[in-house]
Amino acid sequence: MIKQIITLLLVIGACAPLTAQSGYTPTEENLKARREFQDNKFGIFLHWGLYSMLATGEWTMTNRDLNYKEYAKLAGGFYPSKFDAARWVAAIKASGAKYICFTTRHHEGFSMFDTKFSDYNVVKATPFKRDIVKELADECARQGIKLHFYYSHLDWSREDYPWGRTGRGTGRADSKGNWRTYYQFMNDQLTELLTNYGPVGAIWFDGWWDQDQNPGFDWQLPEQYAMIHRLQPACLIGNNHHQVPFAGEDIQIFERDLPGENNSGLSGQDISQLPLETCETMNGMWGYKITDPNYKSTKTLIHYLVKAAGKNANLLMNIGPQPDGELPEVAVQRLKEVGEWMQQYGETIYGTRGGLVAPHDWGVTTQKGNKLYVHILDLQDKSLFIPLTGKKVKKAVFFKDKSPLRYTRSRDGILLELGAVPVDIDTVVELTIE
Repeated sequence: MIKQIITLLLVIGACAPLTAQSGYTPTEENLKARREFQDNKFGIFLHWGLYSMLATGEWTMTNRDLNYKEYAKLAGGFYPSKFDAARWVAAIKASGAKYICFTTRHHEGFSMFDTKFSDYNVVKATPFKRDIVKELADECARQGIKLHFYYSHLDWSREDYPWGRTGRGTGRADSKGNWRTYYQFMNDQLTELLTNYGPVGAIWFDGWWDQDQNPGFDWQLPEQYAMIHRLQPACLIGNNHHQVPFAGEDIQIFERDLPGENNSGLSGQDISQLPLETCETMNGMWGYKITDPNYKSTKTLIHYLVKAAGKNANLLMNIGPQPDGELPEVAVQRLKEVGEWMQQYGETIYGTRGGLVAPHDWGVTTQKGNKLYVHILDLQDKSLFIPLTGKKVKKAVFFKDKSPLRYTRSRDGILLELGAVPVDIDTVVELTIE
């Protein structure tokens, strides 16, 4: 019983807002950045590295046990001649996304920026010889898009990274590695990213789970997190560890699932009071995969965005750029179509929080001030009951044209009389409440 109580207290503590009691007190700059992050609601994830040349996804190196010295030879042929940061950012901005999260260094170990701490990078090891992260950062600044940096905690190519449960077949000789030098390497690179590329919206860590079968392994996250907050106090920290947030983290990440769901088996953790973000792929893979043309429909993408907002979360939607430096044509078309919808309905998403009415099978609600937006995504009836108690509805209109709709009050809520079965991707009703 005592063990159960202790476990419960640990879970409650992990789910509560992080305070000085956990050793981390966020600055006012950080708290402001958290609010802005929640207001932005929609971002685009970009997984791009040497793995795009193999066109079989970002895990190919470990999935096929490719020797790290042979894999590194890919860099000699990496020349994405069609890469144009301005076109990328413009296409993403057209979608209505407010930020980009870019893979500065994925598990393969290749750095997509000009780092002094490894020659295995896009400037020194490739004929391209351009700092992709710098070009992207400069263009995001010009076009008013925030930039977040994905950074892998694990590395399948460095000999000093201690073996985890992945990357065991890549030819590195010493399973124990050298944690001291590897940890210093990571912190040196993070310092570069937070010093040389302007304001960074967030550091998005991944790979903690690689050592989950190594009891007692210490990632030394508190010291690393403190360094990040010292270099850029407004920079948010998220970690895709599939756990409740650790001390020092500013956002909670859910992979391939909306908060509270666990269809993918990666998101069974409790939901904290921190800002939430769910990441999902536009097709089936994070990195470019030539045999995966199964892009989600525009309707599906919009529904995912709306459902995330209704669950008080951001959506980070992923695209895997091609090896030639272009975004896949289908992905660009999806960005355009989502953007057209956001131009009309963005007011019901941006700056909102999850609404008073919990998500239902028919859809979700979002809220901003005294406006409650009812997002009807799947309804086969001409009317919809909204369980709204303790609030008075002063006005009800269809959001898209502000035309009034009839509704009937009851003790337990209101019955919206829609006039017809909804057929739009998202039929939004705007309720003014008091």
